[in-house]
Amino acid sequence: MKKVNTLPLRSACALLSLFICSTLDAANPPEGFTALFNGQDLKGWHGDNPHVTTKAKDRKASLNAQAAEFVKFWSVENGELVNNGAGPYATTDQAYGDFELMLDYKVTPGADSGIYLRSTPQVQIWDTTEAGGKWKHGAAKGSGGLWNNPGGDLERMPLVHADHAPGEWNSMRIRLVGSRTWIWLNDKLIVDGVTFANYWNKKSPLPARGPIHLQTHGGEMRWRNLYIRDIGGDEANTLLSELDTEGFKSIFNGTDFTGWQGAVDGYPIRDGVIHSSGGNVFTKKQYSDFTFRMEFRVAPGANNGLAIRYPGTGDPAYSGMCELQVLDNTSPKYANLDARQFHASVYGKAAATRGYQRPVNEWNYQVVRVQGSAIQVELNGAPILDADLSKIAKFMNAKFKAEFPEQGYLGFAGHGSGVAFRDLWLKDNATIEATEEGSAP
Repeated sequence: MKKVNTLPLRSACALLSLFICSTLDAANPPEGFTALFNGQDLKGWHGDNPHVTTKAKDRKASLNAQAAEFVKFWSVENGELVNNGAGPYATTDQAYGDFELMLDYKVTPGADSGIYLRSTPQVQIWDTTEAGGKWKHGAAKGSGGLWNNPGGDLERMPLVHADHAPGEWNSMRIRLVGSRTWIWLNDKLIVDGVTFANYWNKKSPLPARGPIHLQTHGGEMRWRNLYIRDIGGDEANTLLSELDTEGFKSIFNGTDFTGWQGAVDGYPIRDGVIHSSGGNVFTKKQYSDFTFRMEFRVAPGANNGLAIRYPGTGDPAYSGMCELQVLDNTSPKYANLDARQFHASVYGKAAATRGYQRPVNEWNYQVVRVQGSAIQVELNGAPILDADLSKIAKFMNAKFKAEFPEQGYLGFAGHGSGVAFRDLWLKDNATIEATEEGSAP
């Protein structure tokens, strides 16, 4: 898969080692980063405990009350941001989307804290010794896990225990792309691309943007060297493309439509990019269960679709399993569409969550998983669709049917110009499963 230059790992590790050994000057952050904390005062921060604010009848009044409490419980000592274990959470004035965050923290014996990303709990921090009293909650496994995630330890707990002893400084690096999260603690990878679940709304992805909170939870915590940098779309796409690459094969050679059929003349290829014009173009091979990865770009008002298990004739939205919409969600001409017509929706059947598409003319990274009657879509790292078509009985109109083929072609359903595709990769899950069972070569 294509690579885009990102912050070199050796440089990042060198920075982390530097953080562990000394306090960096907040006025001179590492290259590409900005300082979240100036080392002198609370400028750029305010008090906000989202567990309180989200339940308040008057949000503004709640924040005003927490502002008064914030300066009572948070202070600056020797270039360190200090909290005594009580009061509202220290919250950045600014909201962030995709980012990389570096910071140092020190836990006192028995302390329990965390970092809320985009206002969502939480990257867990605690005294991980038995004396800390939190082993029954998983503290023995270490800090840095996504503790509020549902599921087992692989989703909630860190891969390894990497904490220093209470009273010693720890250095943490957090990378967040969409809902995908990577965390390093004291130079050790402890969370590897795990989806950060939305604590506030289990059916929605992590918010696309939001502030960062430093939690107060009963014990003194100290913070220093807080730095952040935005992650742009190209770098984000590269990071996402490096997740779970095993078993994928390219289905587009970047030059022509070898292995494809249909209205190939309606999709010009330039510089490794397929440009939509009109008509349906689809693979020569049929698939049943698969995972498909691609990058796409929409011009203002552009419209296309992914044909899933298409039989090769008719309108993919009705004749195949479904059409997954590819659309400029921001176009005024689409403002009044049915919710099941926006980007990544199962056209006419199931609505995808909006708000995670990059601005028009920027490349997006999308993963589509088809398993039996179920379809999942992850857009730019955020899970925006999870639908079982066998359980849907209400459609946008009478042209849709409940039945669908168990296999078919994968392709693009052309509705005009303005959509571009590149880097098409597919994992044939049915073939892999059959091979594992010994029933296919």
